[in-house]
Amino acid sequence: MGETRCARCGSELHSRDWRSLQRVWAWMIVGIVCYIPANIFPMLKTQVLFTHTESTIIEGAIELAQHGSYGIAFVILFASVAIPVGKFVAIGFLAWSVRRPERLHPHHRHRLYEVVEFIGRWSMIDVFVVAILAALVQLNFAASITPGPAAITFALSVIFTMLAAQSFDPRMIWDHDGRGPDNHLTSETP
Repeated sequence: MGETRCARCGSELHSRDWRSLQRVWAWMIVGIVCYIPANIFPMLKTQVLFTHTESTIIEGAIELAQHGSYGIAFVILFASVAIPVGKFVAIGFLAWSVRRPERLHPHHRHRLYEVVEFIGRWSMIDVFVVAILAALVQLNFAASITPGPAAITFALSVIFTMLAAQSFDPRMIWDHDGRGPDNHLTSETP
């Protein structure tokens, strides 16, 4: 069977978890399912005196841009739309590329995995912004901000995408780096 510890550093050795791709696809599909209502339902419910408004993520960014806050609107759109969609595409590509490794060099795929892992730390920024706004703007009858149902589904979507990224075993990127099934270089490799 072999050693259970590394001969060089003494760390415990773990073999590949070939079912990790099933978990990646499952978490990612659930994340996409949660992301759809996160963009359809209101993220914030605002009440100022007798006016009650609800806005989705995109509507909130557009409203900020109309008031001249272009930078904040861009950050919200980038963090709420571009990054989650990019993570879905990147995780899906990585899971797909394990089966078809000839598309992109393993170094590039591993770098893509590291980017997805790094971005995962910052994915909850929208939920934190909503929570902070809801906590700060509570002036009883004059004004109040409460999170809408999209805040929950967006948070769930972020959590499920993080679980999808963590379920991916990056060692599988290197399993088919131009080597045949018996782990010898194939004749097609330069």
